[in-house]
Amino acid sequence: MLAKVNSFALSGLDGYKVDIEIDINAGLPRVEIIGLADTAIKESAERVTSSLKNSGFHFPVKRVIVNLAPADTKKEGSLFDLPIAVGVLAASEQLHTAAYKNYVILGELSLDGKLRPIDGLMAILISGMQQGFTKFIIPSENAAEASYIDGIEAYCVHSLKEACEFLEGVSKITAVEHKEFANALCEQKCDVDFSEVKGQRTAKRAMEIAVAGGHNILLIGPPGAGKSMLAKSVVGIMPDLTFEEAIEVTKVYSVAGLLDEKKGIVTMRPFRTPHHTATIPALVGGGNRSLPGEVSLANHGVLFLDEMPEYKRAALETLRQPLEDGTITVSRVQQTVKYPANFMLIGSMNPCPCGNYGSRKQVCTCTPQAIRRYLNKLSGPLLDRIDIQVEVDGVEYADLRAHGEEESSRSVKERVMRAREIQRKRFADGGIYTNSDMNNRLIKEYCSIPAEAEEMMESAFRRLSLSARASFRILKVARTIADLEGKDKIETAHVAEAIQYRSLDRKYFN
Repeated sequence: MLAKVNSFALSGLDGYKVDIEIDINAGLPRVEIIGLADTAIKESAERVTSSLKNSGFHFPVKRVIVNLAPADTKKEGSLFDLPIAVGVLAASEQLHTAAYKNYVILGELSLDGKLRPIDGLMAILISGMQQGFTKFIIPSENAAEASYIDGIEAYCVHSLKEACEFLEGVSKITAVEHKEFANALCEQKCDVDFSEVKGQRTAKRAMEIAVAGGHNILLIGPPGAGKSMLAKSVVGIMPDLTFEEAIEVTKVYSVAGLLDEKKGIVTMRPFRTPHHTATIPALVGGGNRSLPGEVSLANHGVLFLDEMPEYKRAALETLRQPLEDGTITVSRVQQTVKYPANFMLIGSMNPCPCGNYGSRKQVCTCTPQAIRRYLNKLSGPLLDRIDIQVEVDGVEYADLRAHGEEESSRSVKERVMRAREIQRKRFADGGIYTNSDMNNRLIKEYCSIPAEAEEMMESAFRRLSLSARASFRILKVARTIADLEGKDKIETAHVAEAIQYRSLDRKYFN
């Protein structure tokens, strides 16, 4: 007898329907799984056989053919265990109902018949809903993840036996209750508050501008100046995730197997800090399963690269596409997938190998050749994609021991939120969220500057040997500075401040 069960598989963050066809015929007892299945799927035969026996069923002593259609698409993972088991029971007439045809069935089986959670469920549920499927049978441990998707009925089961009893109407299971994201949203927690960063007013101002407009920023200064502390404090001034952003971040973490199953959704902006020994696949994604890398795990959050010149140059160069496009395309022999990578880059570096070049307090012992070789680890095209460059020098003792109150992260965040709201309204129909995402057409529309500022820009363009991309980024930063002040038009003072955040182009990199 032939049975066909609905299921889904993933290609990146997109789910596609898989028809699991089970055919049982007379012949030598064996199980054949066809349809470009990977090793984990081929091992389903053993898991399903044990699960059926330990759940009170029997595996037919016949020739069993399992076809995963479409047959020309590579399929991975263990999420087909439960639908294969249900299909075998239906084809062998141990399941006395055709109700399984009304559901999309997903789940990994243990040998005792219990279900384990699966990765990428949220992406599958959303894709399934978009393709017209509304009823799903899923593992109970994925319940929290399914509860935030409105418009579907997700029925959670603990075991194969419970799934069969539900399909036959022996037991009743209520669909997962829908939860509101607003109730799950919690305040972003960070280890460092802005008020704990002593001095560094210029760097803190630059950080505020960077977060307000979603700009990438590079901190340059000697060891111990507080670059890492500044980077860690930025989390506390970032705006709360919107529901749409949270769903996109959650899909990435779910596919990567990093989602907290108890929460079911990501409620805080990511802050990723990969080590400088990270490989290219670790940064941009890849591997046998083309999983998302750090640039995608930092989506709608922060990617912090401490001591950027210590990273391999080839790895840093791979950041150029996601910094420009907000997405990353991972191409491998088996498949090509696209992941979101719309993150804010925070980089830090010493100005030279010893770290003291340009310092007011310490003497640099590096040769000019050593300094040039060290700085050349960051290419010009990569620096062009960093909107703000700011110098962070050592803190004075008076600032360190000062008893006055520094501005807290909460008050800075309020200004950031007001600036972000201005940008949200400005780009309501543009499909972008921040000034840093503006293309040339939007820059021309929203970044007009007075004649005096034009002269200043022209002078900076020549003196700093700026590229066209760098000059456009100055205008974007100026637009953000104006938004922080609530100004409709960019003024000369805004442009002057934005240019100051590119002045290190000449001091260090020219």
